[in-house]
Amino acid sequence: MAQERERERQSLPSELYTEEYFLTACEGYDVYLESEGEHLSRRLRDAFAVAEVRPGMRVLDVGCGRGEILRHCMRLGVEAHGIDYAEAATAMSLNAVTAELNNLDDAAGLHVFPATVARADAKKLPYPSNSFDRVLMFDVVEHLYPWELHEAMREVYRVLRPDGRFIVHTAPNRWYDRYAYPWVRRFRALLGQGDRYPVDPRAITPVNQHVHVNEQDIVSMRRALNTAGFRGKIWLDSPPQDRRENVLVDGLRWLAFNVPPVRWFFERELFAVAEKIPSRDVL
Repeated sequence: MAQERERERQSLPSELYTEEYFLTACEGYDVYLESEGEHLSRRLRDAFAVAEVRPGMRVLDVGCGRGEILRHCMRLGVEAHGIDYAEAATAMSLNAVTAELNNLDDAAGLHVFPATVARADAKKLPYPSNSFDRVLMFDVVEHLYPWELHEAMREVYRVLRPDGRFIVHTAPNRWYDRYAYPWVRRFRALLGQGDRYPVDPRAITPVNQHVHVNEQDIVSMRRALNTAGFRGKIWLDSPPQDRRENVLVDGLRWLAFNVPPVRWFFERELFAVAEKIPSRDVL
């Protein structure tokens, strides 16, 4: 029993998240390298847009990674704070904040908050209760074991203001990997493209086999939020499906990404915008 409890409390070592990981495997690295960290990738841009962050707000980025979101917040006149438990991530985020401060033109009349970065555990946020208008958790959920995710969400509940919002983005959609991908792989094999589709879809980006430990679907994501004391909107989305191959493949792709319930199994990304349930005793 003790060994079972110990396994249930396991965590991924922070050393897995090296600078090489953030520059070669972590989503958006190509845009980061091309723009030297000034621009957001499509996925980060879409996730940040639904947060509806406005100047003067106080924002916490849980799992700030390379620091692009912090940098973006600084330009908006937002008081941004970032935490990450990986040493490489905190170093990269600090570099991003410093670079943005150096780029700012005081003559432009911008009121800029110099963002802060802390090396910290998402399960023990170093901030007072009810102190943030927005808490962002982009591409972090899949890296936290279920027990960790629950404790991290409890901490988000604590630091979020009563009228604040908790915004989540995670990928991939577990239903795609479990149910749709095997059929995609069979179909692509018939077209002679099977070598591009390994048995384990996470092997397409090999490092994900080691760091993705808690991928979600819309049901499990809603359950995790509700258990932690949140309610809100959860939906699926995907990168733009603008590839063109032939009439058959293009037609099947349109069906897969546009018609429910089929699309529930083919959309790749999950978004959530949640609020605290008032006077809720969090489990």
